[in-house]
Amino acid sequence: MKMKNGKLKHPFKPIIFKTSEILILGTFPSIKSFENNFYYSHPKNHFWDILGIVFNDKKPATIEEKIEFLKKHKIALWDSICECKRKNGNSRDDNLEILKPCDIESLLKIYPNIKKVAVTSRVAEKIIKKHFKNSPYSILHSPIYLPSPSPLNARLKLNEKAKIWKKLLQ
Repeated sequence: MKMKNGKLKHPFKPIIFKTSEILILGTFPSIKSFENNFYYSHPKNHFWDILGIVFNDKKPATIEEKIEFLKKHKIALWDSICECKRKNGNSRDDNLEILKPCDIESLLKIYPNIKKVAVTSRVAEKIIKKHFKNSPYSILHSPIYLPSPSPLNARLKLNEKAKIWKKLLQ
């Protein structure tokens, strides 16, 4: 959703359940995710493939299947940025001008079952460490870094990413 002066506001609510134990935070939805109205919707992004491998489960295809998959595996999903500008009109994290981080502490207060916070980019990791360094929630002080599922992260193959994610998430 565009705001005045080219500002973008996060278009999705967090996906979270009372039973969620892992909060995975991205940076900000891609242009394709905006178009498809859901997280990690770029067809070349490996996010859903990786989770399917990690949990030895069928890769979800529809939005409904993705939500059920997250619920089944006790995963919550959101992003670290809630308001920004895209400098060059593409989805790369280095093109984001961060205006406002998401209120992750409020989410953790409402959902105390969250035991781990993981991030899918170095930018998200920096945002969390910067904005929540004094948080009463110690899980925000050192978020788990998961190698980016983005197709731009080509130095690791899908199975290599999945192996690392599995080790860190379980």
